[in-house]
Formats: sequence, C-alpha cells, structure tokens
Amino acid sequence: MRTLIRRPFRYTYQNATLLLIALNVASFALFTLTPLSRYIRYFELSVIGFVRLHMYWQPFTYMFMHAGIQHLFFNMLALLFFGIQVERTIGTKEFLLMYLLTGTLCGLISLAVYWICGLPVFLVGASGAIYGILLAYAVIFPRNRIFIWGIIPVPAPILVLIYAVIEFGSQFYGASGVAHLTHLAGFAVVWLYFIVRMGIHPLQVWKDAYR
Repeated sequence: MRTLIRRPFRYTYQNATLLLIALNVASFALFTLTPLSRYIRYFELSVIGFVRLHMYWQPFTYMFMHAGIQHLFFNMLALLFFGIQVERTIGTKEFLLMYLLTGTLCGLISLAVYWICGLPVFLVGASGAIYGILLAYAVIFPRNRIFIWGIIPVPAPILVLIYAVIEFGSQFYGASGVAHLTHLAGFAVVWLYFIVRMGIHPLQVWKDAYR
C-alpha cells in the first residue's frame, strides 16, 4: 500500500497551471456574464446543496467559482506565480493531483465544520488549493525570497508561517466572510501530502535549509 501511494508519475510538463487559470476565468465569465449565473448555487459548496440536495460534485466545482473579479484576480495571480514553478519541478501529473486533491479535501473539511456548526455558508474559490501550492513552493524552494508589495523580501517558509498565524487568528477573531478555515486546511493537506505521498517532511527541509 505504501509503495502504491508513493509510486511516482513519469515526469511531464504541460502547462496545467495556465489551463487551470483559463478554466477559472472561463467559469467566472460563464457564471457572471451569461444567463447561467442563475445556476451558480449548484456549483458553490454548501451544506444544503451537498447534504440535503445530494449535489456531490460541489466539493470539486466550488474551487472554480469566485465571488468577484478581485477574488478571481488575486487567486489567479498567486496561482500563476507559485503554480508554474511548482509544476515545473514536480511535473504536471503530480501537480494536478496535489492541486485538485487539496482543493477537494479543503472543501470537504470546511463542509464538515459548517455542517457540525450549523452554518449556512456558500463556499467558493480556489484559495484552499492555492494556499497549499504556496506551502509546496516553500518546501521546494525553501531559500527563495518573496517580495511583499514588491519591496520587502521574506523567505518563503517565513511567509507561510506568517500567513498561517494570520489565518488562524482571523478564523477565530475575524468577521470578514473570508474562508480562513479553508486556507488553513490547504496548508494542512499539502503538509500531509509531502509526508505521505512524497516521503518529505517540510519542517526537516526548512531546518536543513537554514542550518
């Protein structure tokens, strides 16, 4: 079983990141600018849709829906910046498995919490999967620096830690309507993905990089 889980894909690079961005943009246009906008609730993730109406595709489709142009723009910008480099390093098949599995599991984790807490939340956006890709970037390129606002250089692992603290605090003390739980789930899923699927412990990678 362990051998099966860790069996590597044959390396290929096919620009799946650009395809994902195109699908997100096309989906946003389709459900914003056409009469299909009336059906968007079928593809957003909610307890009502998944549990009561048996729309079992929602944990997958929600990540291709976005709440507005700004939400879409910043998610796709982050996916472009981090996704291409991660995909080039691990290959398209591994990247797609990581991205789509992370997004789906983030949706299911969020759904479970919303269901238990009785929250009538409609979840949209690729943020959970993208936060996971940010963590993957920090593991693969632990010594790379990311420039905040194009000015302040921050090592990738430190940026992940900062985001994790912000998201954790915002989940319990914020009221912005942002799915902070889903973002944290993205970090957690990819952390486990590296350990279980790839046999790599992110913390050990960071320790080795900064000895």
